[in-house]
Amino acid sequence: MAHRALSIKLAATGAVLLAATLALGLGAANGGTPPRCSPLPQGDDPVHLDPADFSANVDNPQWPMTVGSRWVYRVLDYSDRSVKRDVIKATRRTKMIADGIKARVVRDIVRDHGKRSEVTRDWYAQDKCGNVWYFGEHTVEYVHGHPRDNGSWEAGVDGNMPGVALPAKPRVGLSYREEYSKGVAEDQSRVLALDGQAKVPAGHFKPALMTEDFSPIEPNVSEIKYYAKGSGQAVLAVDVSGGSDMEQLVKYTH
Repeated sequence: MAHRALSIKLAATGAVLLAATLALGLGAANGGTPPRCSPLPQGDDPVHLDPADFSANVDNPQWPMTVGSRWVYRVLDYSDRSVKRDVIKATRRTKMIADGIKARVVRDIVRDHGKRSEVTRDWYAQDKCGNVWYFGEHTVEYVHGHPRDNGSWEAGVDGNMPGVALPAKPRVGLSYREEYSKGVAEDQSRVLALDGQAKVPAGHFKPALMTEDFSPIEPNVSEIKYYAKGSGQAVLAVDVSGGSDMEQLVKYTH
């Protein structure tokens, strides 16, 4: 705006030209006004979000969701030594969440011995500050071939509230709510390190953002996740207590 104002006033008097030049210098020094966003949610605290601040186009450097992006994971369960295949895809579809925010639909299909064991559609959107928010999911679990709902919830319905999947500016010690559906999904996360590394079939990622997920519903369970720039989703997720799974990124295409 200052550049345009300056060019318009080039033919004006010296005093006006000087004022425009000073305004230009001040604007450059300040670097513009940074966007203001809602603070990261905590526990069961309510949040008040403006739909105008959100986009279904997610481009956070550590969690880009370009339409058509596809992640293939190998899921190892050490309790029974089983191996499952998990394929996640950022679809072209969007969903209008109950609170008026348009979210990207990300499809997640888990197969056990070639058969679908779980199909989930997750809903994500990014605020203008770059935080990736999670607005719920529709999950169907297949038991002996028969589908049944398994923990589906939507922000803005029945007291359910959104959380943050990944912050725009992570720092060690930062904590935030990932999701909130009372008694169903109350996951939280904290940042452990910015310089972690993870070696998986898809490659050796370093530095990697390292987080710990936990929940008051299951106080003895925690999971460590690693995120790397440009890879989207987590490249590695490991149950470190109360669980027995390890998810490794095998392939990522976009």
